[in-house]
Amino acid sequence: MDSASFQFVLFGLAVALVSNFSRSPVWRSIVLFVASMVFLGLLAHNPIVFLPLIGFLLLGYAGLVLLERGWSRSMVWSILAVILAYVWLKKYTFLPEVTFLQHPYFALGLSYIFFRVLHLLIETGDSREKQHVGLGAYLLYTLNFTTLVSGPIQRYDEFARDQFAIEPIALGPRTIGLQLERIIRGFFKVNVLAMLLHALQEDALAQMSQPLPLSLKLCAAFRVAVVYPFFLYANFSGYIDIVIALARLMRVRLPENFDRPFSASSFLDFWSRWHITLSTWLKTYVYNPLLVALMRRVSSLALEPLLGVFCFFVTFFLVGIWHGRTSEFVFFGVLQGAGVSINKLWQLGLARGLGRKGYKALAKNPAYNAFGRGLTFSWFAFSLFWFWANWTQIDKVFAAIGAIQWLGVWLAIWLSATAALALWEWLRAALLSIKTAEGPVLASRYARVVYASALGLAALVMTVLLNQPAPDVVYKAF
Repeated sequence: MDSASFQFVLFGLAVALVSNFSRSPVWRSIVLFVASMVFLGLLAHNPIVFLPLIGFLLLGYAGLVLLERGWSRSMVWSILAVILAYVWLKKYTFLPEVTFLQHPYFALGLSYIFFRVLHLLIETGDSREKQHVGLGAYLLYTLNFTTLVSGPIQRYDEFARDQFAIEPIALGPRTIGLQLERIIRGFFKVNVLAMLLHALQEDALAQMSQPLPLSLKLCAAFRVAVVYPFFLYANFSGYIDIVIALARLMRVRLPENFDRPFSASSFLDFWSRWHITLSTWLKTYVYNPLLVALMRRVSSLALEPLLGVFCFFVTFFLVGIWHGRTSEFVFFGVLQGAGVSINKLWQLGLARGLGRKGYKALAKNPAYNAFGRGLTFSWFAFSLFWFWANWTQIDKVFAAIGAIQWLGVWLAIWLSATAALALWEWLRAALLSIKTAEGPVLASRYARVVYASALGLAALVMTVLLNQPAPDVVYKAF
């Protein structure tokens, strides 16, 4: 069962329906547990392939039990054991290949389970009042089918607040309608929009390997770089739309993972809008502790801003390391860390040179924001080459045209993104400014019904006509 297919949506809707047969938290927990086990069974039919995952979960739970019993010294060792087990099961290439398990095993969603287990260990170890997390609650939290494959990464306290509430959160007709609309929107993103964008990029890649005129190759290079960020957004955010809506129908609120990322006017702002739960997790458990530790050891006030820059680099370098086990993802992490670090240095330099008032005035300048938005998109698009391709593919793409031509392509991307995204922001604001007494016309109930119906019909027609599966959810690989 694919992560964003008709079958997955129908499965999720059926689970949500059964879950609402009773308001009892026990009933809803039983339904979620059974649904998660069935979902795992549909993903892999051989029970033996789950043994390494079971071992990983038991390792995390053993550390959690020790911490709950007051063995505070076990915190570091438990966290270290979980990290080493994760690195081993994910087969990171810096480990000897002979040490890996040779038979196939289930590792889908392991990266998201890893973050949830670490979150429980850290929070339990740091808390003075140890909150008991039973084995059943632990398994519900780590194996919840709505967040298993590709997130979002939810905190345990948020999950428990809704899942185990004596009086579950309200679920009226309006809320149901909004969630069904969101499912349709997400399905359209994944199964229509992402599929078309994927085809565009594949066609552009094919053109770059053919003996075509330079002008056509330049256009193909432009499309290769520009299309993938939009494909990845449609593919991943569409899946997130579906699972957030399904969870809400089960009376559980999942955290948002996207907030109009291409509206970001800086790379720092971008990572507060893109894969929000990942960047928030890393800021909470890497950036903040690392910065505090360094500031305790370095007393110089002049160096404090630079410590923040260093911590930003480390934090977002780990974004790349988490995404994959090869050198391509290491370099992807370097580019993410470099992007946020240079962005922070730029902000510090402007604030020092212009003063706070001057910098605030510049930050409100529409032209400055527009060029920053275009540059942010361009850097992200460039970094994604090491996300979707290996070194051999990257070498072929960059060798298809000369270095000077590539500089021209990236300049064109920057200027085009600046103009196109600025136009989009203006158009969006203009459309939302058309209001009635109830609010913006485009956000009205009638407009949303028409919008959702059109997307649903388009998705159905395109799926039937094209008769081919949409590209799998990219983040399923992590």
